[in-house]
Amino acid sequence: MQILFRLISRTAIAVLFAIAPLAFGADPWIEGVHYFLVPSPQPTGLPAGKIQVTEIFSYACPGCNRFYPYIDKLAASLPANAVMDYLPASFRPDEDWPMFQRAYIVAKELGVAQRTHDAMFDAVWKSGELATWDEKLGRAKRPPPSLADAASFYSHAAGINPQTFMTTAAQFGIDVKARQADELIALYGVAETPSIVVNGKYRLNPVTAGGDQPTLELVKWLVAKESSASASAASH
Repeated sequence: MQILFRLISRTAIAVLFAIAPLAFGADPWIEGVHYFLVPSPQPTGLPAGKIQVTEIFSYACPGCNRFYPYIDKLAASLPANAVMDYLPASFRPDEDWPMFQRAYIVAKELGVAQRTHDAMFDAVWKSGELATWDEKLGRAKRPPPSLADAASFYSHAAGINPQTFMTTAAQFGIDVKARQADELIALYGVAETPSIVVNGKYRLNPVTAGGDQPTLELVKWLVAKESSASASAASH
């Protein structure tokens, strides 16, 4: 009986500690635990009052593939002053990430990135059209999917002429945007995907946030925090 009482007491104390922050109005999320300040906050280039939410991702990243339905939910549930953005990473050349980075940048340049985003994940992880992993051999595909393979995908997924895609991909401006993406990801301090940066100031991922759904709640909380700060600054 005494042991049972001790167990119940410990459980009650744990519950009290868990609900105490909410009971006393403390923030539900802790900086340095659930999310982190970007060392050098980066300007978003958006008009005053607009809040940018950026996912750092790769189509070849299995975690990003698992998480993209949640990102879709997040994008659909953001307030009107928030803008969803996507930043392709390239730091895993062994998994063909640089190719997928360039493919996304070209698709964005051609105006089809948004409507083909989910389909691109499916081409890698469901249909196998752009698979990076050979299931039969149990190893990475060699050679990996090429930019020409991506051009073929965008041809049937968005009606983009493959030659147009390849010509655009070879432009110097695409090289510049790829380098800028790499530099921005480094400035954000992001070393894993999927990660999310809110308004160039706060960095988090599903691990630090405590799960997929909590990630969405934390992002929206940070958006509200930034919106409040922006409104306060505008009033002074």
